[in-house]
Amino acid sequence: CSDRMSKKNALIVILLVLFADQVTKIYIKTHFELGHELVVFDWFKILFVENDGMAWGAKLSDFSAHISDKTAKLVLTLFRLVAVAAIGCWLHTTIKKKSAHHLICALVLIFSGALGNIIDSVFYGVVVDDSLGQKASLFGENPYGSLFYGKVVDMLYFPVLKGYLPNWMPFVGGEYFTFFNPVFNFADVAISTGVGLLLVYNHRNSSSKQNLN
Repeated sequence: CSDRMSKKNALIVILLVLFADQVTKIYIKTHFELGHELVVFDWFKILFVENDGMAWGAKLSDFSAHISDKTAKLVLTLFRLVAVAAIGCWLHTTIKKKSAHHLICALVLIFSGALGNIIDSVFYGVVVDDSLGQKASLFGENPYGSLFYGKVVDMLYFPVLKGYLPNWMPFVGGEYFTFFNPVFNFADVAISTGVGLLLVYNHRNSSSKQNLN
C-alpha cells in the first residue's frame, strides 16, 4: 500500500489482488484435476482442492440436520455478498475521511480477498466444468453448478512439519500430523494480511489512547 491511499490507489490494489487471485484459480481449475498435486518444495505444494463451505471446509449444514447442503451453500453465499458490501462501504468511508493509513490498507486487502472468493461462489458454478477426474474447461457446455452455488478454488499448501506425535502425549499420542495443514488461495492471503494489519492498527490506536490518558 502506498503512503497516501487515495481512491485511485485503493482501486489499483484491489484490481491487482483480484487479477492475481483469479488468474491463478482459473489456471489451476483448467490445468489440474481435482486433488492433483505438484511438489515445488518438500514444504510447499500446489494442491488443487475446492471448498464449498466456510473456513476450514466447515458448512452450516454441519451444525444443524435441518439445513440441507444446498440451502447452507446459498445462505453462505448471500451472507458473503452482504459482508463484501458492508466492507466496501466501510472502506469508502475510511478513504473519504482520510483515516489512518494502516486501517485503509487493511480494509483494501480484506475487501479484495473477500471479493475474490465471492466471485468463485457466485459465478464458477456456471462458467467452468467439473474437475473430478478431468481438467475443467472455461465456459464449457457442462458447467458443474448454478449461479450462487460455485466452489472456491484453493491451491497453496504448506506442509512445513510432518510426522507422528510422541506416544506420551494424551489423547493424540502416536497420531500422524501435518503443520500447516489448510489449503488456501491468494484471496485468503490478502484477507489474512488485512486482518493482521487491522489488529496492529487497533493495538496501536489503543496504546495511543492509553498514553494520552
